[in-house]
Amino acid sequence: MEFNYKEIFAAFMILFAVIDIVGNIPIIVDLRKKAGHIQSGKASIIAGVIMIFFLFIGENILSLIGIDVNSFAVAGSFVLFFIALEMILGISIYKDDGNTSSTASIFPLAFPLIAGPGSLTTLLSIKSEYSTENIIIAIILNVIFIFIVLKTSKKIEKILGPNGIQIIRKVFGVVLLAISVKLFTSNIQGLFI
Repeated sequence: MEFNYKEIFAAFMILFAVIDIVGNIPIIVDLRKKAGHIQSGKASIIAGVIMIFFLFIGENILSLIGIDVNSFAVAGSFVLFFIALEMILGISIYKDDGNTSSTASIFPLAFPLIAGPGSLTTLLSIKSEYSTENIIIAIILNVIFIFIVLKTSKKIEKILGPNGIQIIRKVFGVVLLAISVKLFTSNIQGLFI
C-alpha cells in the first residue's frame, strides 16, 4: 500500500469536478420533486460500487477489445474537455431524460448522473497517473461528500442560490478544462512510442 496525500487530493478534486454534485443540485432537487423521495445512502453507495468496480474491471474490458490505457486516457481527455465546455458555457452537449419512478435513486441518480460516462472515463484515465489505492480513497471521499450533498440539497440550494451554483459550475469547469489538457499532453506521447 502506497498512500500519497497529494495523489488522493488530486484524484478527489478531479472526480469532484467531473461528478459535479454541487452543480447538479438543481437536477437533484427537480428529481426529488418528481420522484417524491430519493434514498441518498442507496444512491451514494451504488455510485461508489460502480466506480470502484469499473476502476478494476475497466482495464480488462479495454485489453479484451485491444485498447491500451494511453489511448483510453486521450479519449477520456476529450470527454472531460466537452464536460468542461458544458460547465463553462452553460450549454448541454448530452442530455439524458431519465425515468423518475421509484427507481430514481439508482437511475438516473446513481447512474448515469453520479457514476456516468465522464466519471468512469476519468477513473481509467487517472489510473495511468495515480496508484489504485489512492484513487479508491478519493472515490470513497467523493461518495461521502455526495451523500452529504444529497441529504442537504434543499438547504444548499437555498444558501447558494442560482447565481452561486452557476459560479461553482464555471470554476470547476475551468479546473476540469485544465485537467483535460494535462491528461491529453501526458498521454498523447505514449501513443507514438
